[in-house]
Amino acid sequence: MTVTDRQPAVGGVDEALLRSVIPAVIGVLVRRGADFASAEDAVQEALVEALRAWGEDPPRDPRSWLTKVAWRKFIDATRSETSRRRREERVDAEPPPGPGAATDDTLRLYFLCAHPSLTAASAVALTLRAVGGLTTRQIARAYLVPEATMAQRISRAKRTIADVDLDQPGDIATVVRVLYLAFNEGYSGDVDLAAEAIRVTRQLKGLTDHPEVAGLLALMLLHHARRAARTRPDGSLVPLAEQDRTLWDTSLIAEGVEVLQAALAQDRLGEYQAQAAVAALHADARTAEETDWVQVVEWYDELVRITDSPIARLNRAVAVGEADGPRAGLAALAALDRSLPRYSAVAAYLHERDGDLATAARLYVEAAAAASNLAERDHLTRQAARINAALRG
Repeated sequence: MTVTDRQPAVGGVDEALLRSVIPAVIGVLVRRGADFASAEDAVQEALVEALRAWGEDPPRDPRSWLTKVAWRKFIDATRSETSRRRREERVDAEPPPGPGAATDDTLRLYFLCAHPSLTAASAVALTLRAVGGLTTRQIARAYLVPEATMAQRISRAKRTIADVDLDQPGDIATVVRVLYLAFNEGYSGDVDLAAEAIRVTRQLKGLTDHPEVAGLLALMLLHHARRAARTRPDGSLVPLAEQDRTLWDTSLIAEGVEVLQAALAQDRLGEYQAQAAVAALHADARTAEETDWVQVVEWYDELVRITDSPIARLNRAVAVGEADGPRAGLAALAALDRSLPRYSAVAAYLHERDGDLATAARLYVEAAAAASNLAERDHLTRQAARINAALRG
């Protein structure tokens, strides 16, 4: 049982506060010599102790309290007959309680959880648990897998990084990629991973002024702002052009644009800033028809230059089709690999715009068969049925 199995403010304890200090406390323990897995377990035990001990009167410095208790938990758990003397010497050398260098430790913990030796799935799960403070059960429910399966995945990840030195320099690009993957998981079960990814990315932004961290946060905020308009009450998808823009969250849009502008001002353009700029242009348009597609194409040009991503080129083809007409979009599409995800869906849309309904219907059917989820398959099947009905009429 961990603190995040409970609801916020249980017994007067502020769960959000506890979760916010988890990475700093783990980082301090690892800095003192604990291995990552033992440190994470000790912090979880300290959190349970906090629920019992704090009641309505939490300490003035919750992080220092948790650090002290977690360190003792670690010492108790690792003391044994064969290593008693070494552990007792470590207790004697215990640093005095206090805030310590929490910022550096926390940032290094992000790097550790997103270590390149981990698979993407393991890195996301470990980040959500150690940095985000979610329980194994919550993460398992979000991924729709058994709790035992997720526990094994997290345990394997811990073993993989057991001997990684926390002092080794980390790769912020890997951390950002892991958070981006977590955000894209969206919502399932009882955990909103998109919201969790935004929360954790906000924390990371407070630790570093790297423009791509800000770019990712802006991208998340701008996409999340459209969430309420993306589906109908029956669960079917609503394309961007058809969304009710009055449902968009204007406060998230304003924040996302502000964060993006500050990142762009650093003049160190990266892929997430470029993606966020595209999202900002969509958010800025009062209607789909008012979208500045010429600027969207220009930002996709930047994104292609930075990443040379086939997916970026695919999305650019759509933007070219809107800016310069469907035949220009089809010409841009022709240079790409037909096996790309969503290639057939994009081709279908552009052929429909160009008036070739028979080809569009066939491609929508092809796209539906290749769709990765039920909602997308449903949407593409409806598109094919709509066009076939028009052809028969």
